[in-house]
Amino acid sequence: MTSTDRPRLAVRSPADLLAAVPYLLGFHPADSVVVVALRGRRIVFAARADLPATPDDPAHPARHLAGVVRRQRVDAATVVGYGPAARVTPTVDAVRAALGEFGLTVLDALRVTDGRWWSYLCAEPGCCPPDGRPYDPGTSQVTASAVLAGQVALPDRAALAARVAPVDGPARAAMRRATDEAERRLVRLVEAGSAGDRPGGRSLHDAGVAAVRDALRRQRRGERLGDDEVAWLTLLLTHLPVRDHAWERTDGRDRDVALWADVLRRAEPELTAAPASLLAFAAWRAGEGALAAVALERALAEHPDYSLALLLDDLLRRGVPPSELDGWPAVGPPGVIRPRRRRRRARG
Repeated sequence: MTSTDRPRLAVRSPADLLAAVPYLLGFHPADSVVVVALRGRRIVFAARADLPATPDDPAHPARHLAGVVRRQRVDAATVVGYGPAARVTPTVDAVRAALGEFGLTVLDALRVTDGRWWSYLCAEPGCCPPDGRPYDPGTSQVTASAVLAGQVALPDRAALAARVAPVDGPARAAMRRATDEAERRLVRLVEAGSAGDRPGGRSLHDAGVAAVRDALRRQRRGERLGDDEVAWLTLLLTHLPVRDHAWERTDGRDRDVALWADVLRRAEPELTAAPASLLAFAAWRAGEGALAAVALERALAEHPDYSLALLLDDLLRRGVPPSELDGWPAVGPPGVIRPRRRRRRARG
């Protein structure tokens, strides 16, 4: 499941809503059920899940989706199913029922198949004909407004996942060489430390702080890090105080998302946990829940026990709004995270 709270778009009809959904999610959904939630007349949240294989699938998303939506403190929602009627209809019905159990008003329930939409709640042939209504999101004013605002809707979720996919070919080989050299540099740094500077101590911390500061400064100037700089940074981020220093300075700014996406794509597989988690945090803060989800999938596929990724994955799956944790994290002693509104511990 993915969720987000993207910037507002003016929606006045079902066709407008369908044009807006890809920009709310960041990609065009397929074989999906989407819930678009409103507070008053404003869309504040959208959540998506895959259509279940069967209506009695034990992993059916209905109740979980409804719980996530309720957590946003919204008043009403519209449910949209993308796919064939045989799979969409029972799923939409189940999500509608679950939302009703939580006291949420369902404004409409739609099915989208092959460029046409149907409403489950409208029986008027004049506005909701039995053979559906065609729609072309490319001609919608909502689409034009989203593009003008700089919002992007990728073709599908696979295209979104490609944003965090590792580089390959010559770029991969170059990063391997740079990482080998960075490992030798790290050994020299530790060996050169003073007698009182234990491995992983002050010299390593200072080098990490300097690398994070330089990376953020370079990103602000629109400069891309070189392979040697990325390799050095990813090695230093394995030191938890350095990772936490970077985390404290990461928010939902476009430049934060761009930096950690680039570092993640170029990092060696064994060094991806920290940049993937930092990207997920930046994307979540930016309202790009789908990008945060694919970043966490990469982190947990390669590092299933990395607790920062597990923590962020839990927040995302429960639909915790980023605004509930403004000012978070507040990092204390190494590895101890002190959110201002709730207290959690993250080691790794």
